[in-house]
Amino acid sequence: MTYFNLFSNILITKGASRILISDLQRNISELYPLELNDLIDELKIKPIEDIIKNYDTDSKEIIKEYIDLLLKEEYGFLSQNKQDKNFPPLSYEYKNYNILSNIFIELNDLSVISKIKDSVENLQIKYIVIYYHNCLSINDFLEIENYFKDSVVESIEIFSQYHLNVDKTFIQTLNENTIRISSIIFFNCKEYLFEVDEEYRFTINFTDENLKISSCGKVDLQYFNTNLPKVLEAINYNSCLHQKISIDKDGNIKNCPAMSQSFGNIKNTTLEKVFLQNDLKKYWNLTKDHIEVCKDCEFRYICTDCRAYTEQIHKNDDGLDVSKPLKCGYNPYTAEWEAWSINPLKQKAIRYYGM
Repeated sequence: MTYFNLFSNILITKGASRILISDLQRNISELYPLELNDLIDELKIKPIEDIIKNYDTDSKEIIKEYIDLLLKEEYGFLSQNKQDKNFPPLSYEYKNYNILSNIFIELNDLSVISKIKDSVENLQIKYIVIYYHNCLSINDFLEIENYFKDSVVESIEIFSQYHLNVDKTFIQTLNENTIRISSIIFFNCKEYLFEVDEEYRFTINFTDENLKISSCGKVDLQYFNTNLPKVLEAINYNSCLHQKISIDKDGNIKNCPAMSQSFGNIKNTTLEKVFLQNDLKKYWNLTKDHIEVCKDCEFRYICTDCRAYTEQIHKNDDGLDVSKPLKCGYNPYTAEWEAWSINPLKQKAIRYYGM
């Protein structure tokens, strides 16, 4: 007898109309028909010969083609006489020993950073995202870098308005004098004067979009990420808000700058005190498996959630908003995408947010 063995690093996410097979080692995901999921379930407990004999001639060929596909894509392997037990199931447990993992700061000036420097260290925050409304000079970038010199911070992502002083010398200076800045996005860039034709120690992108805080929450294939830590976090926690904190342009401390609820202001409290408030963590455990529509979507573990902008339709027994993200145009029941903003069912929520 011949058995098919699924590799431990292969995650199959069943949606309403399709399945997504994610290779968590190669960081890639592929879509397949729903019927393949039933076959894989059978292959977990029965030899191939026993499965094939239950089908008619035409169906047998389809089953063989599916098995050949699984082998070709290296989702598994064959063994004789019994299932190979050398590949135990992958643990889907997620562990992050940081108190907080990320902070998003919406800045009007750099003085806020000096107020939170010690808190970032005390709360062991490793990842910082900074959105600056205006233009950052070369000295501003270096000042941000220097604030977190010798700190626990591993990565700083910066969004800044583009300006004409951003040239090759500007970027090369940052490349030579920064360690923690990992990504720079210049927005509102109608034109720029040089091509990024060198490799820098950080990623750099230019966009002509006038990015705003209200721009967040877009659900699109280009933002999906098959990354083992991210997938495991999404299986266990909310993929947007878990272990995150933010400060908006007025100094209000929130889950996300685009959300309305504030837990205090950095002018008169600290991140440490806000962290102790239970309300800050109320959405942390809300996985996509408990969000309406998302729970039936095959993309739910590689997609980032949004609680700032939702369809405003559903709440659970704890009063949490479990509505689908407003800016998602995917329908898992039909496997079709549409422009989210033209959906008539979303118009009430769009008006609510003033979009």
